Amino acid sequence: MTTDADVPQVFVRALHALRDQRLRPEVLLTEVPAPGRIAPYAVALTGDLQPPGRTVQHEDPASGRFVLLHDPDGQEAWQGTFRVVTLVRASLDPEAGADPLLCEVAWSWVVEALTTSGAEHSALGGTVTRVVSQSFGALRERPDETEVEVRASWTPAPDGVGRHLAAWSGVLCHAGGLAPLPEGVASLSRRR
Repeated sequence: MTTDADVPQVFVRALHALRDQRLRPEVLLTEVPAPGRIAPYAVALTGDLQPPGRTVQHEDPASGRFVLLHDPDGQEAWQGTFRVVTLVRASLDPEAGADPLLCEVAWSWVVEALTTSGAEHSALGGTVTRVVSQSFGALRERPDETEVEVRASWTPAPDGVGRHLAAWSGVLCHAGGLAPLPEGVASLSRRR
């Protein structure tokens, strides 16, 4: 995350809040190019969930993207000058994927994570998509695959932007099957 004299200080403070936010050690973040046309200032992070004991050869159980946008002039649809845009994708076992309430449950992960993280927000919206893949013909021996994709965006309160990264991380962990940490228990972060 780079800063220079032309970047608004409120956005610089938001970048520092993201950098200083402590996440579970299973969440591996990487900064990637941010979208350039939506807002004058933006930062984008990808996240991969790598539970202990998993090696690089195994597919990650969940991955996603966190984008923080800032437009000093604001945008009417955002109802503010900042906007968080998120994506979480996860593979599910066929039984969980067949649950008729899967989409409602996955959306509740977003609402619960924002609440639990203390991430004040407004204008929350999003979609949950379930994808079931069945193979046929020469590929019929492949097992069925089920994925869930949660897309959500909201307007964060400018103070405490780090909590919004924590909330997204919570959705990523939940989708990947990691049990939440008990109240008052902190996860030890490994150095990055």
